Amino acid sequence: MTDLTRRATLGVAAALPFAGGARAQMRDGTRDVIRIGVLADFSGPYRDTSGPTSVVCARQAAEDLGLAARGIRVEFVQGDHQNRPDVALALARRWIDQDSVDMITEVNNSAIALAVAELVREKDKVQVATGAAGAALTGDRCSTNTIHWTYDTWMFANVLGRAAVRAGSDTWFFVTADYGFGHQLERDTAAAVTAEGGRILGGVKFPFPGTTDFSSFILQAQSSRAKVVAFASAGADTVNCIKQAQEFGLVRRGQKLLAMIAFTTDIHAMGLATAQGLLLCEVFYWDLNPRTRAFTDRVRPRTPNNWPNQEHAGTYSGTLHYLKAVADLGVPAAKASGRAVIERMKAMPTDDDAFGPGLIRPDGRKIHPAHLFEVKTPGESRGPWDYYKHLGTISGEEAFRPVALGGCPLVRT
Repeated sequence: MTDLTRRATLGVAAALPFAGGARAQMRDGTRDVIRIGVLADFSGPYRDTSGPTSVVCARQAAEDLGLAARGIRVEFVQGDHQNRPDVALALARRWIDQDSVDMITEVNNSAIALAVAELVREKDKVQVATGAAGAALTGDRCSTNTIHWTYDTWMFANVLGRAAVRAGSDTWFFVTADYGFGHQLERDTAAAVTAEGGRILGGVKFPFPGTTDFSSFILQAQSSRAKVVAFASAGADTVNCIKQAQEFGLVRRGQKLLAMIAFTTDIHAMGLATAQGLLLCEVFYWDLNPRTRAFTDRVRPRTPNNWPNQEHAGTYSGTLHYLKAVADLGVPAAKASGRAVIERMKAMPTDDDAFGPGLIRPDGRKIHPAHLFEVKTPGESRGPWDYYKHLGTISGEEAFRPVALGGCPLVRT
């Protein structure tokens, strides 16, 4: 067996302990259980931005609602998609067909989220995509059975691209992860930059996953002499890119590094000495307000070395709202039709400690504010995980793509 085959087999096997319990319960005749699958990266470049902390946050949502006292049982299973759609679909299909999983969440890979969207629509289950960023999920690939929760490429591109050009950073070079997420993030950002009068001087794509040496890509960015070197990537790839760009002295030579998608977990991995001065956009920060601090205080004891970032907060928020809709519908109705749960979720206003009040549009786009941050210097930080200066807030209506521009066939014009 090759290493690749062995990894795929282990990924599928991750759900097996749960599967046995699920089948035993079905034999016992108990059908009052809601089952949620957390499909994430547990071994690759996005482990810290998703992975185990997302499982903790999903479980926290169920605990916060106190559903057990209302006679509703919630169970969780986790699976490592390995950033491979074939592995992810094998897991998701097993969960739905054999283990009575009702909702799949996290799914922090756009290609995988689009594939799972087709599966849950076919099976009439639910996907709450809290980790994927591809804006196609609420565009021409929108679905009656998927909600896109936390952020998307259009939002990051719109907020950061326009803000940087308005501040004078009007020439850009992209270093992009070579898969659907990276491609769409670069396209969306380039459109926002040019709409503000900026110019794209060039770009380069690096193989994903598996790239660790970014030196040749960084040298091409350096030779472009663009004012902004934008990294259309995420997780460990962004961390490694920025570290290596600092080593090559791009900032000393006057180029600004911009992480198109970055998380507090990435800043933690880089260290403030490397990340200081980075401009970034997040929809959640643990120290933003009393509610975000309260949420973090509940989660942090279970994940002390990896405080929740915006993706983890999205998994909490999306799971919480899904379970509110389940409680509103009743478990039998929720298990009978994922589409009915989605419709109820869209009809109910959202509100939680991670994002505050919000709503879900007809195209499945969750709307909440976005925030501009600048990474603190080491001297400005008051302690562990105190990394950001808050520069401003953009309303959800301004931050996310207007519903009329997405091309979602669910939207009546």
